Amino acid sequence: MNEGQEMSDAALAAELAASTGRLLIEVRKSAFLSGIAMGAAGSAIAQEFLVHSLAAIRPSQAVLSKGSSDDPARLAERDVWIIHGLDGAREYAQGRDDFAVHVALAHDGAPVIGAIALPGRGTTFSTVDALNLEKVPARPLRIVINRTRRLAFFAEHVADALGAELVAMGSIGAKTVAVLRGEVDAYIRAIGQHEWESAAPVAVAHNAGLHASRLDGSPLRFNQLDTFQGDFLVCRRELAPGLLAAVADAQRSDR
Repeated sequence: MNEGQEMSDAALAAELAASTGRLLIEVRKSAFLSGIAMGAAGSAIAQEFLVHSLAAIRPSQAVLSKGSSDDPARLAERDVWIIHGLDGAREYAQGRDDFAVHVALAHDGAPVIGAIALPGRGTTFSTVDALNLEKVPARPLRIVINRTRRLAFFAEHVADALGAELVAMGSIGAKTVAVLRGEVDAYIRAIGQHEWESAAPVAVAHNAGLHASRLDGSPLRFNQLDTFQGDFLVCRRELAPGLLAAVADAQRSDR
């Protein structure tokens, strides 16, 4: 990719994420649906909008997403769009604001471009611009975790070992933005996720100067044959060594 193309793709990712978010808000306002049906409708509409938009604007580039049939031909491509029209369908259906839209572009397996739209908050974070980390006030360490699934033992172990507070929140995108904004200090996810859930968050995190990796410290790779990734850590860079050590200790204790 040349520099001009990269910037164009970055602007496109941000615009598509924001536009999809606005569409989701309109659907939630107008649809005579609720609960699982509302979440399913939002996911389907957002997915269709993103796929059709990319097909029209970038017809020659491969796309990987939750709602589309996976074409193995993408594995031979250097550039692959990785999208998730609605991350946090439960939160969306419940009228919460911690749901997100993810749009990313992976180049040679690395998420070089990404955008996270938080439609319920009317904002989008992307790699279009340099993102400055918010200053964190003096307080105990805060670790954000998934709000809808049972805590893994080691997540509690990590919090206990570091004297940290656990904060529950929906959507990988919303949790990553919470780290970026200094609302929390780290996000630990041990229950796994697919590439479309983490590609945009990793791109945005890296762009903001955050650490983003697997729980063993290895990089997250994208456009893989198996799209499922086992775990995920986002945190401020200065906290990474201590968090990775605490996670490793907790995993040993959990065996």
